[in-house]
Amino acid sequence: MNEFNWHTDTITRSTPVTASYRNTQNVRRFLKIQCGPDFRFDRPFMLWIKDGTHKTMGDVADEWVRRGRE
Repeated sequence: MNEFNWHTDTITRSTPVTASYRNTQNVRRFLKIQCGPDFRFDRPFMLWIKDGTHKTMGDVADEWVRRGRE
């Protein structure tokens, strides 16, 4: 199986965050659709994404929304 290409492959809410995860324009587009036009990466959020725990891109979107309500 080929490694997921974060630049070009289709990202869905069920796409797993893998060790090869990158904050690409493709990821940014997906998260803007999921979270709204105010989506932004910040350092704590990027570290959370890559912390090694199992998560999907749906979990990532939900966490960004949750953090926005804090």
